[in-house]
Amino acid sequence: MSIKIQTLSGYLHEYQKSVLEPEAFWNRVAETFHWKKQWDKVVDWNFEEPKINWFVNGKLNITENILDRYMYTHGDRPAIIWEPNDPSEASRTLTYKDLYEQVNQFSNALKQKGIKKGDRIVIYMPMVPEAAIAMLACARVGAVHSIVFAGFSSTALADRINDCQAKMVLTSDENYRGAKVIPIKAVVDEAVENCSTIESVITLCRTGGEVIMKQDRDYWWHDVIEGESTICEAEEMDSEDLLFILYTSGSTGKPKGVVHTCGGYMVYAQFTFENVFQYTAGDVYWCTADVGWITGHSYIVYGPLLTGATTLMFEGIPTYPDAGRFWDVVDKHKVNQFYTAPTAIRALEAHGLDPFKGKDLSSLKVLGSVGEPINEEAWHWYHDHVGKNKCPIVDTWWQTETGGIMLSPIAGITPTKPSYATLPLPGIQPVIVDEKGQELKGNSVQGNLCIKYPWPGMIRTTYGDHDRCKQTYFSTYPGMYFTGDGVKRDEDGYYRILGRVDDVINVSGHRMGTAEVENAINEHPLVIESAVVGYPHEIKGQGIYAYVIADDSQRSAASLENEIRATVNKIIGPIAKPDKVQIVTGLPKTRSGKIMRRILRKIAEGQTDNFGDTSTLLDPTVVDEIIENMK
Repeated sequence: MSIKIQTLSGYLHEYQKSVLEPEAFWNRVAETFHWKKQWDKVVDWNFEEPKINWFVNGKLNITENILDRYMYTHGDRPAIIWEPNDPSEASRTLTYKDLYEQVNQFSNALKQKGIKKGDRIVIYMPMVPEAAIAMLACARVGAVHSIVFAGFSSTALADRINDCQAKMVLTSDENYRGAKVIPIKAVVDEAVENCSTIESVITLCRTGGEVIMKQDRDYWWHDVIEGESTICEAEEMDSEDLLFILYTSGSTGKPKGVVHTCGGYMVYAQFTFENVFQYTAGDVYWCTADVGWITGHSYIVYGPLLTGATTLMFEGIPTYPDAGRFWDVVDKHKVNQFYTAPTAIRALEAHGLDPFKGKDLSSLKVLGSVGEPINEEAWHWYHDHVGKNKCPIVDTWWQTETGGIMLSPIAGITPTKPSYATLPLPGIQPVIVDEKGQELKGNSVQGNLCIKYPWPGMIRTTYGDHDRCKQTYFSTYPGMYFTGDGVKRDEDGYYRILGRVDDVINVSGHRMGTAEVENAINEHPLVIESAVVGYPHEIKGQGIYAYVIADDSQRSAASLENEIRATVNKIIGPIAKPDKVQIVTGLPKTRSGKIMRRILRKIAEGQTDNFGDTSTLLDPTVVDEIIENMK
């Protein structure tokens, strides 16, 4: 039986135990899973190297804890309900038995194409059940999946393929997104031209659109599974073998491949899912994220399926064919737990209350928020109009690197407070430190958020570059994992996340490194230098503001701005396009040549009355000129 918290005193009791005797606590949680061999030691760790090993020498396969485990106890229970982009297309339901057979069949197809344990496979697909099948098939045969969000450009895709040296790409002919049809296979073809390690590309026929198929490299999904057996023995994996790599933007240009491993991630994803959302058998749970992000990994696929839950996958967007689409889906499938991003909530809020007309929404029991802190106004709108004042909101804080939710109310158990992530989950030991790394104890304090003890779902390394992992997460405050986020703890001991303290912008819940966007802007032939900052955006949370020094003698400012946006779109993808581009003659730099981004951030925010200490600026008149131009 899994460990499920059911009362506030139960939470306090489990939390206390998890801090006083963390090994005994996680040992008890892990024992509820099927292991091929029990572990020798619960955890072996130090944050100096860093070295993090959970369930040392334990052997397992994560898919046995989904497919084999539930196939025999409730094979006819819906595992995945799929809702297509176009509401006139039929939805699909896969039971646990269907999932078992289809994952095994695709696992055998991967083996036929020469895939072995440890090989990397990049998945670049739409939100269809086959994306989940692909993930689980990789895990079943011991291959490492790396999903790239299908909105990234061919350049960004090629960078990620090359970094992990993938042998195979899984994709589709085209994707539907709202009213658009996006040629996805063509993007893969362009990317693979610059990747020497790719041996095969398997394409799912989603739209039936025209694609180019290259002989001895390109295969159709339906062809490779034809005649394959629906039985495939799961590969035995060590607890610390790689499960997946997921790329996230860093504060330096190159994306980092965050590595998660089999045992600890499995235990943490399941434990957090069942507890935070208070999932009970028979509920229908819906997370609106994309599998291209960590939220989709942990809370569409692994967490729910490890719990034997029914998880809903949605291919579309919140406003197609109209702004009532989310609520139609909730009513159609009688959704009980609904998990989405503040960006989506704010975008729907802008449409007013008309889209709620004729919608029932009475099936909803729990509402969740993910990706960035939810502002108070959006929290109240969500609570009042979607939850009809009866659904607790779990405002979850976590990261790609944490593998699962870290700070969050437990639905219906933790008293909530708008815009607060409230309290740490059992096993999580947060600390707030000042700039010098001194811990700020007690309540009513503000500083940087660190975690002082490991948890099973945490990052193990950055793929192929362990030193980068150490520098990014473990060197700022020795002996602690630094989240990169500012936080305050209020008089009740509740945590409120204040946003990034490094050069990372949170756009619609997706992290974009400023350096990555700047590098893309600087590819434009007329650009000399650029600096990118985040600024408050009423829908996205943060927008991207680019200050660009460029040779504008050959173009009007307006056409140059459009070309710069197009350049970023081509190199990274539409998600990174700057909302505002300002052509400037200079940037505020220190005498050592460092751009003072905090000044640019304040200008972008419209706070031009106090820039703090500017004595180190090489040329203070640059600041006045930027403000004047902006007006």
